[in-house]
Amino acid sequence: MPRVALGIAYDGSHWLGWQTQPGGRTVQDALEAALAQFLAEPRVATICAGRTDTGVHALEQVVHLDSHAQRRPESWVRGLNALLPSSIAVQWAQAVPDDFHARFSARARSYVYVLRNSRVRSPLQHGRVGWVYHPLALAPMKDAARRLLGEHDFSSFRSSQCQAAGPVRTLHALEVEQYGEYFLFTFRANAFLHHMVRNLMGALLYVGLGRRPPDWMDELLAQRDRTRAAPTFAPDGLYFVRADYPSAFGLPENRLEDLVQSHLGLAAGAC
Repeated sequence: MPRVALGIAYDGSHWLGWQTQPGGRTVQDALEAALAQFLAEPRVATICAGRTDTGVHALEQVVHLDSHAQRRPESWVRGLNALLPSSIAVQWAQAVPDDFHARFSARARSYVYVLRNSRVRSPLQHGRVGWVYHPLALAPMKDAARRLLGEHDFSSFRSSQCQAAGPVRTLHALEVEQYGEYFLFTFRANAFLHHMVRNLMGALLYVGLGRRPPDWMDELLAQRDRTRAAPTFAPDGLYFVRADYPSAFGLPENRLEDLVQSHLGLAAGAC
């Protein structure tokens, strides 16, 4: 059966995460309902690159599905978007080989966290941007971030509900940049544990607030104990940006920086 890949963007504020639930208030439920109507099929199963939690957004979530339907890429995009709620939109569609798998074919995944550091919260950014009241120091957070790079046991940053087989992950990049009152945190790893990014954010902010020194990260990695780390930070400013796949699959290769700039108006990695 032919396989199709879709690039999906969504505002997770109104959804209970990606994965389907009995109540039907998830991104996967909404997408599969639109697919069933678009394809005139009773059940269309989808698999995504990385499941997101309640309140977490996506700039280019990658999804694959199997269907006998013959549609042009533009028809997939326009037809599905006409059936999806305003908070979810297909960005692109492409036929892929049968051995493509949105999850298992991905070599890496990237997230960004957008944080506003201001005395007063913004009601217009509620649910889309994280917020910290007290002033943050950039240099200590950069130092702390550097200590997390590489392959580690991330048990101190793993949710107790995590179902992954093991806690070892390779963090390829963790950048912290400041744009006025906004901070942009960029994470790239081979894969992430449940709540890993939000738990890393909590620890980095403890350092930025001066509650802990940068070398606290070394201690947390060595202790492998979630109870020793900072609380899980809010999901509001967290975005799944993209997944990286071998070029042989021929998927659109949108740069992380371009996706962040296009959707969020911030230039990831710029000084």
